[in-house]
Order: sequence, then structure tokens, then C-alpha cells
Amino acid sequence: MQAVGAWALKPLADLTPAEFHDWQTLVEERTGLVFSERRRVLLQASLTARMREVGVEDYGSYYRQVTSGVRGAVEWSALMDRLTVQETRFFRHLPSFQCLHDHLVEACRARRPVSLWSVGCSTGEEAYSMAICASQALSHAGMDEAGYGVTATDISLSALSRARAGVFAEHRLVQLPAELRERHLLRQPDGHYRIAPEIAERVCFARLNVLELAGAPISGMDVIFCQNLLIYFRRWRRRDILNRLAERLAPGGLLVVGVGEVSGWRHPDLVPVANDEVLAFMRKSV
Repeated sequence: MQAVGAWALKPLADLTPAEFHDWQTLVEERTGLVFSERRRVLLQASLTARMREVGVEDYGSYYRQVTSGVRGAVEWSALMDRLTVQETRFFRHLPSFQCLHDHLVEACRARRPVSLWSVGCSTGEEAYSMAICASQALSHAGMDEAGYGVTATDISLSALSRARAGVFAEHRLVQLPAELRERHLLRQPDGHYRIAPEIAERVCFARLNVLELAGAPISGMDVIFCQNLLIYFRRWRRRDILNRLAERLAPGGLLVVGVGEVSGWRHPDLVPVANDEVLAFMRKSV
């Protein structure tokens, strides 16, 4: 135990330029995520943390491990949980949720179920925020009977597991109004909060790599949120992802993107939403 403990505290060598290039290429090819030179420290920290857990001492050996066979695929999934950012909170960008609320109040007049999608949902805060917002919008419009459902996808199995559990520390709720917190979350004995069943049952979580959107069985969505995700991809791939998402919007559907995550993108079937605080587009009605 002493030997193991001593090794765990021993700092690993820095990535060589060649090793950094190999890992950059592998991660981008498999996920589209780009680790530029300024994110080198994050990549190295994520690698070394996982390497210590599995007892591998050099980057080359670990590279061969994650690229070899079925066991490599399992280990790659574990590494992804280290590489993907999972720090978020409820109602992270308030103007986006106000835009969502206004859109749903108008859309729910059709008196049919509303379908929403959180792309890159991480640990679930955005998806549950969308569900709470939808519940409020339908209630305000007197259309509770219309119903709604949220599909939430992410590449990280660990993040999805935490999202399904639906339990959050109080600091993740700082932007959630007290009224909504009391109505839709249940305080636990340890001070955490659990999503109330009537909200949790409206959200379905599933694993999806955004590079595989072409084969995703998701379509006819009334709302798609894709925020704080595109910034990790190259410009051409951001546009490709947005084009794929646009195809999955229903006529009159709303696509909300993180402010500043893409510029100059246009789609022939979408029109920009006139809102200086939100980057959003609506699909033209047939």
C-alpha cells in the first residue's frame, strides 16, 4: 500500500510534443473535441488522473491501451468522463430560458405535446431547467393538458448517470427562483436537492456523440438547446453540427445556441430570432 500511495503522488512527466499531437488527434477524430495548446494542461491533467487510477505510468502505454480492442473501448469511455467538462447550473443563461418560455407560450396553443432536446446535457441541469420552463410556460398559457417531453443527450456515461439521479448541490441552483425551487425540487437531509418526480419523469437521458448526429433517431423537435458545447469544436465542425440540428427541427421550431459560439452561420430553412441577448433561430413554417 505504501508503494502504491507513493506512486500516486509522484508527478508524471509532461507530454512530449509528439505525445500531445497523438492525443490531440485521437480525441478529435473520435469526438470532434479540440485540445489546442492553451488547453494542453487540461488534457494532461485528465490523462494523468485516469492513468493513476488504472496504474499506467507512461502516455504511450496508455494510448495503446485505449486504442486496443474491447477493453480499450471500455477504458476510452472512462477517459471521456475525465475529458468532458461537467460544470454547469440551472438556468445558466437566463435570456435563453426567457426566449424558450415565450416561444412555448406561443407554440403550445396548438394543444399538442411539445418536444424539447438538450444537446450536450452534461449532468442534467440544462435539461431539467428546460422541463421546469416548459411546465411553467404551459401552465401560464392554460395548456397543461398539452404535455411535453425533454430528450437530453451527452457523450459521457458518468455525466448521464449523475443526471438521471437528479440530485444537485445547492450552489447549482443559485439562478433558480426560490418559488420554482420549492415547487419542483425536494430538499434532502444532507442539504442537496432532488428533482421532483413530476419533472424527472418528463426527461429522458441517452448517450450520443454529436459526430454521429446523422444517424440519431431524433426528429421533429419543437425546441433544441445547444449551448456551451460548440466552443470545443473547430469552426467547420460547428457549422456541420448546427446543420444537422436544423434538420431535426419541426416547422416553427426553435434552435438556441450559446452566445458567441458561432458567427456567420445561416441555414436556408431557419431565420434568426430578433433578440440581442440570445443567439437563436426559428425554422420556417411550411
